[in-house]
Amino acid sequence: MKVKYIYQQFLSHISIIIVAFLILSLVFTKYVETLVYKNKTEELVSYGENILRDLDRGVELPDQVINQYARVLFGRDIQFSVFDENIQLLNPIKWRGPAIELTEKEWSQLTNGKPIVKNYDLERYNRAVTLVVLPYLDRGRFVGGILLTSPISGTRETIAEINKYLFYTMLIGLFVSFLLSWILSRIHVNRIKKLQEATSTVSAGDYTVKVPSSDFDEIGELAKDFNSMVDKLNESKSEIVNLENRRRQFMSDVSHELRTPLTTISGIVEGLRNDMIPEAEKERGINLVSQETKRLIRLVNENLDYDKIRSNQVQLHLEDIELVEVFEIIQEQLELQAGERNNQIRIEVEDSAKVHADYDRLVQILINITKNSIQFTENGMITLRGRKREQMTVMEIEDTGIGIDPAEIEKIWHRFYKADLSRTSNPFGEFGLGLSIVKQLVQMHKGKIKVESEHGKGTKFVIELPFR
Repeated sequence: MKVKYIYQQFLSHISIIIVAFLILSLVFTKYVETLVYKNKTEELVSYGENILRDLDRGVELPDQVINQYARVLFGRDIQFSVFDENIQLLNPIKWRGPAIELTEKEWSQLTNGKPIVKNYDLERYNRAVTLVVLPYLDRGRFVGGILLTSPISGTRETIAEINKYLFYTMLIGLFVSFLLSWILSRIHVNRIKKLQEATSTVSAGDYTVKVPSSDFDEIGELAKDFNSMVDKLNESKSEIVNLENRRRQFMSDVSHELRTPLTTISGIVEGLRNDMIPEAEKERGINLVSQETKRLIRLVNENLDYDKIRSNQVQLHLEDIELVEVFEIIQEQLELQAGERNNQIRIEVEDSAKVHADYDRLVQILINITKNSIQFTENGMITLRGRKREQMTVMEIEDTGIGIDPAEIEKIWHRFYKADLSRTSNPFGEFGLGLSIVKQLVQMHKGKIKVESEHGKGTKFVIELPFR
């Protein structure tokens, strides 16, 4: 059975309030009742002690004392009786109360000098009364006592009046509580409904919805977390859209790039097989097949490397490496490619500068970045710098090429991104995988990489790796 949340809230509030009122009413009623009977008992005890005191002083005759008190007490609906040790009445006037009947236990208590106090003694007197029996001692010897009774009808009327006002107060309190509980329940339910509606909107694919949030309570904090979640989903959606666009561009580039070398290879192979290529051109054709094959291998290797790094399948073997030696290897390997674009590679390294890294992966990082610099530099200079700074080794690869637009800098790390889409025939890094691999490898070394560039004024890559 489905029960709406507002009714659950309302019923829980009202139930708690009703239970609280009932408990408070019972406790308060019991307290008032006890207080009233205590006052009545104290009143009877006070009158009884005064009567015994006056009888003991003997200023007046016992009959006169009893008659004086009788006129006063009977007017207050208090009956009393003075008796001796044999429970014989000593009152000079007719006793209007019930006969004095004490149990053996009560008589023993009385003869030992202890008073007897009873309330609601219905069995003995056939009505509700407050009863007090005080012992009369003469030099420590029991010689009689006094019994005082007072009907509790007036006391009950007082308690009933108090209960009536308490009942009216409870009704008013319940009405106010009912109203406040309903209002508060409606407020909470409305806030939850807004979250529910926003959730339905998000499930429909709209990540722009927002709900009011606050730090006042858990619902407000939940709304804040919901807004944060929606923001992240919106960012993820944008990233997915961008990734999908880059993937489509990548597939288009792959189709184009693969078609060209495969067509070239296929044509040359067919020409060689059918002996359609002159002898003088065969060597050139074989070299061209070799170059196009290497291009395809580079493409496949770049994708494999990226996937291995992303799936943590690459194990680093860290060691201390002389930085100048690594730079010289990079210079030697890429000097020919740099010369094809009239570029020079220069090395600037501090003496004894070392780096703590995996040798093969470090070379891969530096070659990728240096190739990128050669790719976008013509008739310029590529500078490899290295230095120690506190507990870090800093490496810089700076070129004097065309630079990168500041708005494009963060995008160069994306897997399929290419800074210049018009360059579709570059001999390396055609598909924008190189720099994405570089960033992953630097992060695996617990290092940092950043780019400083301005369009038309060159680019500088800065790599910081911790040195143990």
